[in-house]
Amino acid sequence: MIAMESVTIKVPAGMSKYLNAMNSEAELTRNALLLYPCILNQTISHGRAAEILGIRKSELIDIYDNLGYSYLDMTMDDLDTELDTFRQMKKKETVV
Repeated sequence: MIAMESVTIKVPAGMSKYLNAMNSEAELTRNALLLYPCILNQTISHGRAAEILGIRKSELIDIYDNLGYSYLDMTMDDLDTELDTFRQMKKKETVV
């Protein structure tokens, strides 16, 4: 089991009633969302965030995916460019 501690945060008054009685799944989602800005600004990785939460990286990625946060932040154009580069490298590899 992961060690837990309490932290006091300031939230708007109307928000507090939604944070009090949470089940463990809702708490995990809330905590994952609290860590998301640190992942986004690359302070920590998905793996480190999952470690902090006591879950596997794939579970954390699933949580974010279910909330609409993509693990990969590439556009289709970026992906096409990456695939073209990969294919070119693969061709060079087979020629050598």
